[in-house]
Amino acid sequence: MRARRSPPKLPIKDSSADWRFDFEKMTRTLAHQLADYACNLKFEDLSNEVVHEVRRRLVDSFGCAIGAWNEEPCKIAREVASEFSARNGSTIIGTNHQAPPDWAAFATGCCIRYFDYNDTYLSKEPAHPSDNISAAVAVAESVGASGKELITAIALAYEVQCRFCDAASIRARGWDHVTYGAFSTALAAAKLMKLDPEKTRHAVNIAGVGCAAMRQARVGELSHWKGVAFADSARRGVYSALLARSGMTGPAPIFEGQMGFEKELGVSLGDVGEKFKGAPTMILNTSIKYWPAEYHSQSAIEAALFLREHVDAGVEVKSMTIESHDASVDIIGSEPEKWKPETRETADHSLPYITAIAFIDGTVTEKQFQPERFMDPKIWKFLENVKVVRNAELSALYPGAVANIVHIDLADGRRLTKRVDYPLGHAKNPLEDFEVEKKFLSLVERKFTRDHAAKIIEHVWRLDEQCDVHHLMKLLRV
Repeated sequence: MRARRSPPKLPIKDSSADWRFDFEKMTRTLAHQLADYACNLKFEDLSNEVVHEVRRRLVDSFGCAIGAWNEEPCKIAREVASEFSARNGSTIIGTNHQAPPDWAAFATGCCIRYFDYNDTYLSKEPAHPSDNISAAVAVAESVGASGKELITAIALAYEVQCRFCDAASIRARGWDHVTYGAFSTALAAAKLMKLDPEKTRHAVNIAGVGCAAMRQARVGELSHWKGVAFADSARRGVYSALLARSGMTGPAPIFEGQMGFEKELGVSLGDVGEKFKGAPTMILNTSIKYWPAEYHSQSAIEAALFLREHVDAGVEVKSMTIESHDASVDIIGSEPEKWKPETRETADHSLPYITAIAFIDGTVTEKQFQPERFMDPKIWKFLENVKVVRNAELSALYPGAVANIVHIDLADGRRLTKRVDYPLGHAKNPLEDFEVEKKFLSLVERKFTRDHAAKIIEHVWRLDEQCDVHHLMKLLRV
């Protein structure tokens, strides 16, 4: 019998270095970085400027919410959310009803966003970061968080959403900007719930796996959903944190995985995780709206109002031309529906309509977005002679500037032109505090007396001195 031949000896490979590299890489995922950043952030890390800006955004957002409180989608959301009650619930804005915090975040978020009057951040992906406030307020009340803790969570949410918007645009690939909001609200909620880094990471994982929102919400004939899409993301963010708090785990790595966020949405977030090192500052780069219309139209409104003052009564306007940047044209100035708006949502996302109505009426308020105004045959006739054209110079300035040039051609052969780069309220042309208060008062005047409105403003200015959020929500009861 032949002796069995031993197999040739192979060199032993020490794979510990490779394993160690993979393990270290796994623990440095973006979700880990976000969780660590959120858990380590303290109120004392925030600058005085950031704290004050958070208070300004609360005044502004509560004004927007109360102003839109009676609008149809806001009433629908409130009615649905009011079907549910919770032992440790959160107040639906304007009511005394305590709903589960995720539903309260949705109902309040619908009100903050619906008028398209809350703040804006312009970057690769434009966004409305004060949409995060409904989630933060709802969770803060449900867990008994202090005013300082609420301010910290809001600054965190702004930082996360704005950093993501800087990292990659997702709208060109068919996804809506509110997709980023599930991450920012989940982190804000986890911060307020005082979750540890592991549970915070799982809140991010859970939020991410089901957060992708289609851009169809903002193209074609717009619907109620345009104004409530982020509120739904906020609901998902809060819900994800609630589940993580109770021990639910989520799939990982949610961003870098084989079928994760970056792969499925076709984007790279690059080194965004490395941006989360110092104290939050991104809120300082965001802009408050002066007019209740999509942000890219703000400078066109100002230009149109300026030109109106230079056209004598009785002089016929032959045509209007709006030179704008690519983002503005793509979002609010290219689809045929924008020249014949049939819904409020389409009207307030129509560069030709908004600019024309500002020139015709001399103002832009909620009245300009009522059907009897935006469907007026005379207005549609005027819009036939309104053109929107791309301007490469303005596109190159974006998002640092949000410029529009408006030309008015008169029947007597004259052409009047006005250019505005930084509309009132822009981060480089900010509103004064008294102007933010004035905006708040104008929005809530039908619901609150001036004295009561002043109490709300004073309470927010002193929010960092408050031991909880519940009294503020009581003040906001309609």
